[in-house]
Amino acid sequence: MNLIDVYIQEVTRRLPEKNREDIALELRSTIEDMLPEEHNEQDVKTVLEKLGSPVTLAAGYLDRPMHLIGPRYFDVYMTLLKMILPIAAVISLISMIAQYFIGNGGEEAVINVVLGLIGGGVKKIIEVGIQVFFWLTLVFAVIERTVKGKDCEPLTASLKKWTPDDLKSIAYIPKKKAISKCEVFGSLMWTAIWATLYFYANQLVGVYEGSGDRLDFVIPAFNQEVLLRYWPIVVIVIVFEIAVSLYKLIKRQWTKRMATVNSVLQFIGTIVFIVILLDSNLFNNDYITYLSNLFATTTNQLKTWMVGGGIFIYMISAAISAFDGFRKARIR
Repeated sequence: MNLIDVYIQEVTRRLPEKNREDIALELRSTIEDMLPEEHNEQDVKTVLEKLGSPVTLAAGYLDRPMHLIGPRYFDVYMTLLKMILPIAAVISLISMIAQYFIGNGGEEAVINVVLGLIGGGVKKIIEVGIQVFFWLTLVFAVIERTVKGKDCEPLTASLKKWTPDDLKSIAYIPKKKAISKCEVFGSLMWTAIWATLYFYANQLVGVYEGSGDRLDFVIPAFNQEVLLRYWPIVVIVIVFEIAVSLYKLIKRQWTKRMATVNSVLQFIGTIVFIVILLDSNLFNNDYITYLSNLFATTTNQLKTWMVGGGIFIYMISAAISAFDGFRKARIR
């Protein structure tokens, strides 16, 4: 067996057919120049070992990477992937929940609703994750093969070669001051949950009664017409919450400005919550009557406790969130 012929064959079969003959002649000449005049099989093996794997050598002739995404763009790729995936997942969940309730007549058992949402949510997140991963990977794979660089030095998020001067624009973030992606994802998820409960309260929030293995929705807690009366300001709060979450994702740490923005959000949310809760027609009369009989109290007392308790809990929660933001912003 002629090792040189086999080696050349292994290299050229990975190349375009029109270039194979020329490269085979060039490669054979190179190998012969590297060999001593009186050579043996061991000398051939030594030379071939210096030339390296036929796969690597063929890739050198092709002048294209053997990897899908190399070190030059990998950090940028991973940064974008981690940023886009949570946002896409939350948006898809909001869309899925809205479509579910628009198409649902409200007669389904609550256990079926919950299981349907969980199953549909998991499926939707997986689908969106695969789509984001595929298209982002495809884009970077194309960039890897079309945008030429002088070397394989990893690029920064701004697609420039790293220099020590880049460190001047990066602030050191203490662990207790950092905003994790999980925190941002949790905020977006909470916005999706309460927004869904708000716009579909007449199908989700209220009294349920069980019969066998079925749990039926009996009395809605709120008058949906009253809730929808405030939809413009509620939508503003939702957009504000999403914007603040994305701002957190970009900044990645608590600052005085971040804490101030968060406090403004908490203040606006509190005002809107109080205005809606103080509407005398907010609660369904049948729901209030049901609870007053259950707790052996008057309807007026019950409404006072519910409204007062709701306002107190929300204000305490908002105050804690605002205080915690400023506390973390002061950490050095």
